[in-house]
Amino acid sequence: MRCDDIGMSHSVNLATKELIDAGLKFSASVMVPCGWFDEAVSILKDADNVSIGIHLTLNSGWKNYRWGPVAGVSKVPSLVDSLGYFFPSRAKFFANNPSLDEVEIELRAQIEKAIKSGLKIADLDYHMGTAVDKPEMRKIVEKLASEYKSAISRYFGEDDVNSMYSIPIDSKYQHLISVLDSISTHKINLLVCHIGKDTEEMSALVDQNEFGLKEMSKHRNAELLALLKAVSAGEFEKRKITLINYKDVKNHYSLGKMKSPSETGY
Repeated sequence: MRCDDIGMSHSVNLATKELIDAGLKFSASVMVPCGWFDEAVSILKDADNVSIGIHLTLNSGWKNYRWGPVAGVSKVPSLVDSLGYFFPSRAKFFANNPSLDEVEIELRAQIEKAIKSGLKIADLDYHMGTAVDKPEMRKIVEKLASEYKSAISRYFGEDDVNSMYSIPIDSKYQHLISVLDSISTHKINLLVCHIGKDTEEMSALVDQNEFGLKEMSKHRNAELLALLKAVSAGEFEKRKITLINYKDVKNHYSLGKMKSPSETGY
């Protein structure tokens, strides 16, 4: 299980801590440019049941809550709008003709900041898919992964199972159980989750992308509750499912054998 957007908000961080305290083993994908990154570090760095990934971030999609580059606007001007924020969508990002050199500068800055914070990085992945949207962008991510001896999510033949993301709020737990009942055996199955607490902070966020969910705060809270219920009910043990994270994957597989899933486009 990979939980994305850690550090994006206090509400997401609180949800992350609940999963950690419940004993769930998962990979936490951290957004370094966001305002609640420091709190995420304090929650994650001593959690034994979690491995840390960097959610390489080149977009900022929420209305009234924006973030910009770790490297600084002056070093990566082609990656930001007139106010110094990342663009809300992939289309707007690429319409600004981003410099590949600047993309590398920014992604490297995010990794370096995470390492300097004390986090031990196991893997890289990519917020909204932007960092691997083009072959030349994907090569940058692969170069950085090699340099920092990091795994890359989806590079080990993982079977992406149907996430809870767009499942109706009241049906997420039933969907999760159906996923657990149907996953393939003897291979790595990847379930990507988006968790959060249904707080005023979280409910104030409005996605500027067309695919964004209405009542996003309630959706994220429902994903959290589904995972917590599955843990407390022993649903993984009942099905003899072994939970792993990307630290386990990195330790078990040779990083030199990673293979790009570029044919999926994500």
